[in-house]
Amino acid sequence: MKANAAPAIDARIRVWYNSSLQSKNFVVPGLIAVILMILAGQLTSLTIAREWEIGAMEQILSTPLRPAEMVIGKMLAYFAVGLADSIIALVVGVTVFSVPFRGSLLLLGVSTCLFLSGVLFWGIFISSGARTQVEAYQLGMLTTFLPGFLLSGFVFSIDTMPKVLQVISLIVPARYFVAILKSLFMKGVGLEVLADQVIFLMLFATIVFWRAVSKLKRQRVV
Repeated sequence: MKANAAPAIDARIRVWYNSSLQSKNFVVPGLIAVILMILAGQLTSLTIAREWEIGAMEQILSTPLRPAEMVIGKMLAYFAVGLADSIIALVVGVTVFSVPFRGSLLLLGVSTCLFLSGVLFWGIFISSGARTQVEAYQLGMLTTFLPGFLLSGFVFSIDTMPKVLQVISLIVPARYFVAILKSLFMKGVGLEVLADQVIFLMLFATIVFWRAVSKLKRQRVV
């Protein structure tokens, strides 16, 4: 064999999904999920608590209005606000920060609506059990900001976390929404890859809605 013969294999490092190696392409999609979780949770966590403080909740519970109608009515008002914020965040991310979007807008819209619904219902669930706005605010921040920022995979990789935190992160909806956003922005994958994450967001929204309605029903009986 000749000493200057070319190697049989030409090994090269190739970056698939963030070939420019710019951190903004990784940070901006995750930041959208964290912002929406904090904003949506805080918007609805003060609604019913405010009515408990002013003494209006007892009168509302005595009306023919059903708890499910109350929960949906309060959620829909803030759902429009959260949806507008998500559109603004998406436009800013793509235009101002020049983050490429390679996925389906329809899948992004569906997953965003599911995520917003679940977090808004969670805020109402917290608010239905709190008697003051201060208590509701503190519970809302504790259950939205900290999990959304630390356990969603936005800042720290979930694979490198201790096993206990990895298990806890399984019930954090921001973890699945962050995965959806990063996959849609950088990879351009579809529902065949993100079906598990979308199903979890759907289950989370359904379960939290049921818990919020059940809590209001018990208070109505009492």
